[in-house]
Amino acid sequence: MNKLIITVAPTGSLPTKEMTPHVPITPEEIIETGIRCESAGASVIHVHARNPRDGSASSQFAIFEEICHGLREKTNLIIQISTGGRAGTAYEQRCERLRLKPEMASLTTGSVNFPNSVYENSPELIKALARDMFELGIKPEIEVFDLGMINNGILLAREGLLIPPLHFDFVMGLKGAIPAGIDHLVHLKNSIPPDATWTVAGVGPAQLPMNLHAVMMGGHVRVGLEDNIYYVKGQLATNEALVKRMVRLSGEVGREVATPDEAREILHLTK
Repeated sequence: MNKLIITVAPTGSLPTKEMTPHVPITPEEIIETGIRCESAGASVIHVHARNPRDGSASSQFAIFEEICHGLREKTNLIIQISTGGRAGTAYEQRCERLRLKPEMASLTTGSVNFPNSVYENSPELIKALARDMFELGIKPEIEVFDLGMINNGILLAREGLLIPPLHFDFVMGLKGAIPAGIDHLVHLKNSIPPDATWTVAGVGPAQLPMNLHAVMMGGHVRVGLEDNIYYVKGQLATNEALVKRMVRLSGEVGREVATPDEAREILHLTK
């Protein structure tokens, strides 16, 4: 079994300082969080940008640039930029940040109902983002909110727009998407190509149980305040505390945690 890759998603688009003072908003806060999370055991950081003035989701290239440059200078983390659409759904708003050439970027291969909105990803948009990642040498993380998104990713690979082995992230426990259950996780894992790697991102209270199942099944985990702001019910978490918990629990069942360079080997990345 490969060592465990821990991805930290520290910011996302929704948590606010009013919800938790621990969510990093400014580039400086995100960079400092990355430093602490790497020290705690994370090897990948999933990057969203926020407007420093009001904390809203941002698609501004300059903010992504400042975050990425700071993380590159001060950490060895694998930078995974989000191409999500909460800060703007148009292709032009979502592709520009790829010019920063992160090692990885998220690629959601379908549309899904969020609790209060539709996360729309048209076939044309998905192909355009996949083509950009291919041309820039960026490895996509295929974000899977339902089973059909796995097949869409496989079809992109057959068209030559994604290079195997593929990497998937199963987002579980979000209202309107895949429920967080071991039966669903087993089905998702059995539906991807045998040479693919996979991560689980559990939303809210689903984060810890889904992470634990992934550890035992040979997958990888995503933690962080983007998905879950609590350590336990009623107790706010920090990003580094969530990372440290997975390092400890994985160690207790005999699975070592990957360094960033070891994660690059597992994910078939070249720095």
